[in-house]
Amino acid sequence: MRVDAHQHFWRLAERAGAWPPPTLAAIHRDFGPQDLAPLLQASGVDATVLVQSLPSVAETRRLLAQARTTSFVRGVVGWVDMKAADATDTIADLARDPLLKGLRPMLQDLDDDDWIADPATGPAAEAMVRHGLVFDALVLPRHLRALETFAARHPRLAIVIDHAAKPLIARGVMQPWRDDLARLAALPQVRCKVSGLLTEAGERTGVDPLLPYVQALWTSFGPSRLLWGSDWPVLQLAGDYAGWLATTTALLAAVQPPATAAESAAVLGANAATLYRL
Repeated sequence: MRVDAHQHFWRLAERAGAWPPPTLAAIHRDFGPQDLAPLLQASGVDATVLVQSLPSVAETRRLLAQARTTSFVRGVVGWVDMKAADATDTIADLARDPLLKGLRPMLQDLDDDDWIADPATGPAAEAMVRHGLVFDALVLPRHLRALETFAARHPRLAIVIDHAAKPLIARGVMQPWRDDLARLAALPQVRCKVSGLLTEAGERTGVDPLLPYVQALWTSFGPSRLLWGSDWPVLQLAGDYAGWLATTTALLAAVQPPATAAESAAVLGANAATLYRL
């Protein structure tokens, strides 16, 4: 099964001026299953994981309802305020829906870079463990040290880093991203998504500018802990669905040692199916 481990739907009317702004014309409109379905069919993608894009329990419930009527969406990553007094109750309530597979605080948008390292997130994290949920980490390179603290504190919590923590590809910067990510990869419950890289590359298009970053992921996480995702429709700011899948396939062939057919299949689907229990 080929799985897109990271995609979004949204309706602008429900976002009350939230991102994306009108200046991002390519994605400033509604996106739903009818838009993604033909892209999946053309690319041979069988299933997706639908990921939240608003810090809202209400949006999470809408996405779960949408998933129930969309055959290719096999799981949802939602949102809960992990520091709220009722966080554990909210997690338990949402987890009654078998389509809820994970939760994602929007760390990249918070003023406090160390927010996730606060012990106050502990009860929610342990509730996620009890309910078999994955922690999706929407982080930037500056958050990786705090994420490491959080991950070390919760060794039973499955964690996946979204978009490889958005390295500074457009500027050609590798450090300290590479070393910080390698320390996280030393924790066996941490995985990483090969997603969102085109939108971080700017004008540095093609395989060559991306290869050093994907090589770092390959070296640190190996073929069993990497998951491919499109980050559609955000992807449309930098490329198209089929093109990003082709680029990923080329990158997997270019890393050293090159991915075998079985390893490529794992990155492009099997690892996501296992992690998210699809």
